[in-house]
Amino acid sequence: MSQTLTHKILAQHLVSGELRPGSDIALTIDQTLTQDATGTMAYLQWEAMGLPRVRTQLSVSYVDHNTLQMGFRNPDDHRYLRTVAARYGIVFSPPGTGICHQLHLENFAKPGTTLIGSDSHTPTAGGMGALAMGAGGLSVALAMAGEPYPLTMPKVCRVWLTGQLTGFASAKDVILHLLGRLTVKGGVGVIFEYAGPGVATLTVPERATITNMGAELGATTSIFPSDEQTLAFLRLMGREADFIPLAADPDAIYDDEIHVDLSTLVPLAAAPHMPDKVVPVAHLHGLRVDQVAVGSCTNSSYADLKAVAEILAGQRVVPTTDLLIAPGSKAVLKMLSHAGLLDVLLDAGARLLECACGPCIGMGGSPASGGVSVRTFNRNFEGRSGTQDAQVYLASPITAAFCARDGRFTDPATWTADLTPPRLPARVPSIRHLFLFPPEDSGSVRIERGPNIVPLPPFDPLPERLTLPILLKTGDNITTDHIMPAGAAITALRSNIPAISEHVFARVDAEFVARAKAAGQGCILGGENYGQGSSREHAALAPRYLGVRLVIAKSFARIHKANLINFGILPLTLAQPEDYDRLTQGETICLDTAALAPNTGITATTTAGATVALTHDLTGQEIAILRAGGLLNWVNAKKQSEDSCA
Repeated sequence: MSQTLTHKILAQHLVSGELRPGSDIALTIDQTLTQDATGTMAYLQWEAMGLPRVRTQLSVSYVDHNTLQMGFRNPDDHRYLRTVAARYGIVFSPPGTGICHQLHLENFAKPGTTLIGSDSHTPTAGGMGALAMGAGGLSVALAMAGEPYPLTMPKVCRVWLTGQLTGFASAKDVILHLLGRLTVKGGVGVIFEYAGPGVATLTVPERATITNMGAELGATTSIFPSDEQTLAFLRLMGREADFIPLAADPDAIYDDEIHVDLSTLVPLAAAPHMPDKVVPVAHLHGLRVDQVAVGSCTNSSYADLKAVAEILAGQRVVPTTDLLIAPGSKAVLKMLSHAGLLDVLLDAGARLLECACGPCIGMGGSPASGGVSVRTFNRNFEGRSGTQDAQVYLASPITAAFCARDGRFTDPATWTADLTPPRLPARVPSIRHLFLFPPEDSGSVRIERGPNIVPLPPFDPLPERLTLPILLKTGDNITTDHIMPAGAAITALRSNIPAISEHVFARVDAEFVARAKAAGQGCILGGENYGQGSSREHAALAPRYLGVRLVIAKSFARIHKANLINFGILPLTLAQPEDYDRLTQGETICLDTAALAPNTGITATTTAGATVALTHDLTGQEIAILRAGGLLNWVNAKKQSEDSCA
């Protein structure tokens, strides 16, 4: 039977279920990755399972988010991550080595493998033909334990590419084009599989830009075939042995299809404050730009920064515009240096930042008050930059470079520059020696913990009846940045749930934490696409610590919904969206959770006597996890039961 590329990889890793949209499936996971902002908690959860060593083919712990070492907290976390990696058989990437997705693409990603990571942009590896998905830290910890990864089988949509990028259009404009067409909700429950004659014109780094920002569509993941471009990339990385050819069968049947003619694309930008508010750059002509930032896991490759250098060669960034450059890895930095392009960037007035996430995660580089910042990043949520009233635009490195040169947006029809093809140099320096590979005999390694590393708090089982005040009513597209803000000060608390819980919804409602503490327990009422954005499980963990037991929304983002379940928060959907308007913050919801069952609705009442019809698509196992008070409770109870029967 003919198969899509997605189905081929899924079939090879399928543990249970049917590859039919909507079916519950479970997969064997070959590789995992974590980053430090989510990894510390993931490894605390891993330790709670009591296993001697990871059971994946490869697990890597990257430090790339919290690299600003202000005080002891981040350095202590880094030391903990280094020692826990050595103890349990995990490869460790020290701070400053680079951004997890760029490093993984260069050094570890393989075609045909499954990968989950505690970062929503893990699908970057789909640019190499890996089936890579973002997940919560607890899900990653369980995968490291050899547990199958459960998910609902998505639809598979073929994105048929024709033509070739021309002029100043780039890979970033491909994914911005799709975001403009489909919106940030358009990929929920979907895997995007790229195919067609246009695919062969895109290099692996270009493909990775597209799959990276597929996360902004809400997609489960995105994937490209493994072909001659993949082989060429792996050969330059010294990993030719990892290559296998992979593609869909010519007559494979898809659930949906989208056509994109690459030759028709023009430079695009996402306007504040959402990645799908896409407009042609030409429409922004004349808008003053205060800051330009080039980097992030989306656009920090050698080819990206080479294009910036070629545009700025012999030029000087205007004095009123600040240009920040963050290379994606030390390999990228070395390539720029060897090619003489680093001097070009520095001479143009660029500020060179560490090889890390930096401004993308709010770690420095905040714009001035009310400033316009053009960033090559993947998200422009309000306040994410660290400046609440900043106007952040997302654009390609090419567009960003012209904005830095001119101090404003200009019409691409006026641009001139001699850009070379976006290819790697003939010789790519290896930085593999910078990774710390675990010893074979790791049993004697001592794990070092600082005072800010606090064990995961215990959570009680779900009661058979909930009577909860609505603590907060939110609008549509609430992101995990809204729920659990990023930034240097707050992110440093990720290994301390009691401390970080003080900041839940801080940028939405400053009184939320006090209100939640006074109530003891409560409910959140959300709109469409609740919990979109980052995979940070702290956006579920911290509210759970504050007593949130139920979230009712019009719809949920995939990863956040899974995180809610993992930590014992019941996610239910309004059967009638108009009920959202009838419910108010402060009123009380009553719900018999004993009635929860797969494929059945449930009715809640308010203290005013109104009834609210609720739905869900929870599986029997997910309901059992919720009843246990969370996934870790459920796993430990299951383990105890198995041990007692042995």
